Amino acid sequence: MFFAVFNIDAGAQQSHEKTHSPRKASIISAILPGTGQYYNKKYWKIPIVYMSMGTAFYIAKWNQNQYQTFRKAFEYRTDELEETVDSYENQYSELNLVTIKNYHRKNRDLAYIIIAGLYALNVIDASVDAHLFNFNISEDLTFHLSPTHINNQQSFPDIFSITLNLN
Repeated sequence: MFFAVFNIDAGAQQSHEKTHSPRKASIISAILPGTGQYYNKKYWKIPIVYMSMGTAFYIAKWNQNQYQTFRKAFEYRTDELEETVDSYENQYSELNLVTIKNYHRKNRDLAYIIIAGLYALNVIDASVDAHLFNFNISEDLTFHLSPTHINNQQSFPDIFSITLNLN
């Protein structure tokens, strides 16, 4: 019988640096998008957060305006009053107006879902960056592997141990 024991020592150094709170980064990023990235000193991400959310808001607003336009055109077309004439009378049928109206409503709703996803992604990104804020990515990475044989005096089989040190 053969037993193997693996020990991994990932640098027993404890830094006495100022703590960087993932909770704080998440909360402030949830209150105002981009502030978590500012707290984590990832300044280059702030314009990305605002441009992506701004684009999604613009698309939602544009689709809302188009939806209102085609909804009103459909209402004018079906109200049977001669004084209300829609601007698409010779362009689209009633079925086309309904289809286009529903298309823009669907895209508006999808844009709002994307905004919610981008908001959540902003908070998650701030939290992950805060967790990895003090992570050491220096060029001096060493790998020490030291196998050890443990000979016990009982009737158990020999034990082999491998210690892996990452510094």
